Amino acid sequence: MTRFRVAIAGGSGYGGAEALRWLAEHPSLEVTGVTSRSHAGKTVAEVHPHLAGFHEGLRFAAEPLDCLASSPDAVLLALPHREAASWARKLLAAAPSLRVVDLSGDHRLDDPAAYEKAYGAAHPHPEELTSGRWVFGLPEAHRERIREARLVANPGCFSTGALLAVLPLARAGLVAGPVRHVAITGSSGSGVEPSAGTHHPERVENVRAYKVLDHQHVPEIRRCLEGAGIPRGTPWLMVPESGPFARGIFSAVFATAPRDVSTDEVRAVFAAEYADDPFVRLRLDTPQVAHVRNTNFCDVSVKAQGREVVVLTAIDNLAKGMVTQAVQNLNLMLGLDESAGLRRPGGRP
Repeated sequence: MTRFRVAIAGGSGYGGAEALRWLAEHPSLEVTGVTSRSHAGKTVAEVHPHLAGFHEGLRFAAEPLDCLASSPDAVLLALPHREAASWARKLLAAAPSLRVVDLSGDHRLDDPAAYEKAYGAAHPHPEELTSGRWVFGLPEAHRERIREARLVANPGCFSTGALLAVLPLARAGLVAGPVRHVAITGSSGSGVEPSAGTHHPERVENVRAYKVLDHQHVPEIRRCLEGAGIPRGTPWLMVPESGPFARGIFSAVFATAPRDVSTDEVRAVFAAEYADDPFVRLRLDTPQVAHVRNTNFCDVSVKAQGREVVVLTAIDNLAKGMVTQAVQNLNLMLGLDESAGLRRPGGRP
């Protein structure tokens, strides 16, 4: 069996650790390089004790360019916004045939002005956003393009849950007005470094909203859905919430159809749309975060009344919302079985 070599640039945070964990048992992908300035020279087990016994002999290098010494076929960029774009440019200059999946938001948009508004600073290489080189990596929307791509921009975690809720409606012409989106996320989505809003004592037994109507994932949601047929300029009204749990995102999306629809009709639209998608499961009852935790699944349920449609989704923000989706993209880019190394069941509460 052909095995491909993968490097992880930025392997000390939650995303890097999750990538190391999932790739440890992948049948066709082998991690041959990992980087972290703060942990250069340390072994994987020294930085991530839960991975003791895996990736034996692998030590952290200091800079992303250092991982090219292992001749990787692909690199996962698990780096902060703007830093990822700069390192992508350097890596591709040194190894033009490299395949790259960027887990940051640096290549999800096609408009430098929209990027600056969303992320609060100018893009370091704005020409990349308009180059057409980067494919938005939602497999359920762009599977065939991803198969042919060398450069893939992994979607954001909120975006993944929202897009899988609305993509079938957009393609069926069933969105006629503003879309309202409420989503509650676990603390791991804020990264490994604690802050006043993400520290556990501030979140436990508490729920709060943040970035109301102003979350940075909204532009990529709208871009993807407009490509799927949603009317251009359709308002997307998002209320993100901070939840008292570590992993997962539960989304409730409210859309208005152009005519009366039934729950059975809408469910049939979703069943047809996702019939060949291995990681979307249509549920009769509400999805539950516990059922998708530590999996690449997105569970979806729908309810309709008159012209109003409610879609509920649950994903693991570090898995389907980040790392396992990146591995799914790598599988497609490298010509592997899309599900390779990813079919694991979830748990119960």
